[in-house]
Amino acid sequence: MARECDITGKKVMSGNNVSHANNKSRRTFAVNLQQASFLSETLNTKVRMRVSAAGLRTVEKNGGIDAFLSSTNDRKLTAAARRLKRPIEKKSCCAHDHRDGHHHHD
Repeated sequence: MARECDITGKKVMSGNNVSHANNKSRRTFAVNLQQASFLSETLNTKVRMRVSAAGLRTVEKNGGIDAFLSSTNDRKLTAAARRLKRPIEKKSCCAHDHRDGHHHHD
């Protein structure tokens, strides 16, 4: 499983450990990945994703997973997020069409 955030697309980066004597040795900077469950109101189900702490904060700030995905451009989303976005958009567009329960014909 790739160490990548499903929301932000953050990946492991590499750099140097630098000692007091300025000796450099290669190291990796890991992403702070957490297994998170988001409640999708549109799909009425829990969605599990591997997200970074920053990705989790981004989703919370935007008002949940549904609001985040609908307000974010597809180009900025990872493949996992785009796969989740499709059924949410499909379901929400159908909900708008039938929200009063009957159709108006003037």
